[in-house]
Amino acid sequence: MGVFTYTEEHTSPIPLARAFKAMILDADKLIPKLVPQAFKSIEVIQGNGGHRIDEIDEEKYKYCYTLIEGDVLAGKLEKIVYEIQLVATADGGTITKTTSKYYTLGDAEINEEEIKGGMEKAGEMFKVVEDYLIKNPDA
Repeated sequence: MGVFTYTEEHTSPIPLARAFKAMILDADKLIPKLVPQAFKSIEVIQGNGGHRIDEIDEEKYKYCYTLIEGDVLAGKLEKIVYEIQLVATADGGTITKTTSKYYTLGDAEINEEEIKGGMEKAGEMFKVVEDYLIKNPDA
């Protein structure tokens, strides 16, 4: 088994606490509402498949979860561990720092371009949430 690590950052004008609440704490309700063509629902499962939350630290604005089941693993990956850290910018916005660790099965190899493509899709989802929050300042 090997481990491939990929890191990226996104900057948003949304204030830190509001971004964390919408993108992390309320994501299971908000994302299916905003992107119904991609998500019918989001269900967090502990233990027997799907998506396992490893840590939510509301004081440090940190969220860690592990994807342990799904098409994205494609028989090549045992799991993907995501570590998301939100930090405030000097101008009142937020930087979202995401580190993804891909744990391969056996000698399986993963394509970095596929990983970048997946991360771009996740970034697009964050952008949809950001746009919603900008258009709905009371949400």
